[in-house]
Amino acid sequence: MTTVDKLKALEEIWNDLQRTPDDVPAPSWHADVLHAREDRVREGSSQFENWPVAKRRIREQTQ
Repeated sequence: MTTVDKLKALEEIWNDLQRTPDDVPAPSWHADVLHAREDRVREGSSQFENWPVAKRRIREQTQ
């Protein structure tokens, strides 16, 4: 299988998974991480960012 074929297969799988996101189980540690982040926001030591802002900040940090 060529690299292009592999990428096409990955894209097809990803598109299929996106159609039924509730069927994709989250790992058990995921809820713990989310709760810890919510606690930090509630305590005022952290804040949520919307995705466009976060994405821009990540890009700026990695350039």
